[in-house]
Amino acid sequence: MAPLLDRHQPVHFIGVGGIGMSAIAEILALRGFVVSGSDARDNEVLDNLRRNGVRVFRQQSAATVAAIRSGTSRQPLVVISSAVPETNPELREARRLGLSICHRSDVLAALINAQPSIAVAGSHGKTTTSTLIATLLAATNHDPTAVIGGIVPAFGSNGRSGAGRLLVAEADESDGSLVKFQPEWGVLTNVELDHTDHYPNLEALISTLQRFAKRSKGLLANRDCPVLKEHFKARHWWSNENPAQVSFAAIATDERGDGTSADFYEKGEKVGSFELPLPGRHNLSNATAAMAACRLVGVSFAELRLAVAALKPPGRRFDFRGDWHGRLIVDDYAHHPSEVAATLAMAQLMLSSGRSTLPINPKRLVAVFQPHRYSRTAQFLEGFAQALSQADLVIIAPLYGAGEAPIPGISSAALGQSIKKLAPKSQVHVAGSIKELAQLVAEISLAGDLVLAMGAGDVNNLWDRLLKVKLPSEQATNVAMAA
Repeated sequence: MAPLLDRHQPVHFIGVGGIGMSAIAEILALRGFVVSGSDARDNEVLDNLRRNGVRVFRQQSAATVAAIRSGTSRQPLVVISSAVPETNPELREARRLGLSICHRSDVLAALINAQPSIAVAGSHGKTTTSTLIATLLAATNHDPTAVIGGIVPAFGSNGRSGAGRLLVAEADESDGSLVKFQPEWGVLTNVELDHTDHYPNLEALISTLQRFAKRSKGLLANRDCPVLKEHFKARHWWSNENPAQVSFAAIATDERGDGTSADFYEKGEKVGSFELPLPGRHNLSNATAAMAACRLVGVSFAELRLAVAALKPPGRRFDFRGDWHGRLIVDDYAHHPSEVAATLAMAQLMLSSGRSTLPINPKRLVAVFQPHRYSRTAQFLEGFAQALSQADLVIIAPLYGAGEAPIPGISSAALGQSIKKLAPKSQVHVAGSIKELAQLVAEISLAGDLVLAMGAGDVNNLWDRLLKVKLPSEQATNVAMAA
């Protein structure tokens, strides 16, 4: 293992409950490290860490630093993420004491660079693609280690310490730290401007991903993405449009709301067919990348064909939460116009085909969207309006700033106005608060609706909030009974 990590040195994570931190903490604990972490939240992720031997503190303070230093002859290595501010009292105390401090990407790089690995990067689909790769490898008895930015259904966690030779990791480009990784195979799903708080333009993002590509021993990339095709040189390409001139291709033969039938090609020759239980062209691309990566590390197509039929997406990717008075509530992480458009197109396919992955086939699509970051909303206001206009009804949640300062003229109301300007007949509602959002959904949605909540903020709590809301008819009945 890389010099950064020493099993005799305790490792402490500030903000250990974060989706990028918890997977690494779990793997280190399972590999015999003494691991601790702090987080003010308390959730299933932290419960899982405790079960795997991680000591979790609820307070982020100087006292926590004192606690992790007691009873050990080695000073702990302190791990932070880009989300931890310099004002954090725990970080300030660690700096005052001169403790070793590193970024989570440094620890992830140590893991990736220490064994044969597959690192998945790109603007969209990297969590799903890395999840599918890890799931396929596990299903074909390759027992991988996995560090994923979402909960993998097959593992019940976002981290896994396997005994096999391969490690699968999601390589997040949001802060540029993925240039530290040296995987055996780098995978690029697509490139489109995002994270405008970090990248001033598309050229800056391309430059960062090119550095990642050059440090990968081999590159597998999506030839259907025009930016990748123009700016990158890959050892292997995949496509969902044309099997010619690519190493791997999957061409859809039947697209339904409950999945896709496709033919698989290698070097232009059809090698077989498969059934993908994940609907949508974007999921076909993710699955093609996953199958291609597995083929490159020696998994047979015959094995993959069987394993693909049981694939499930990671948590918060078209995640069915439950049936609320006949409304099908689905949670999704989509927070970029392209992601919103792809997710809504998949939902519309369920309506039009009469087949879906849900318990019943929905009749109408209600899009509940929460803009994430002022900078992203300002950059893509028209793109969001265009994507959301696909829905039968749109409800916009309060903008989730993620710590950013407001930008004049950028708000949920401004997005609503943009949708109405683009599609004057569209039904658009704007919630004044996250509490009001659930009440609004209850008032204007109907039984048989697919209520699709999208965003990277607290809109994912919609299901829990709906459970506390009564239908307007129930409220009227209660009033009458009280009278």
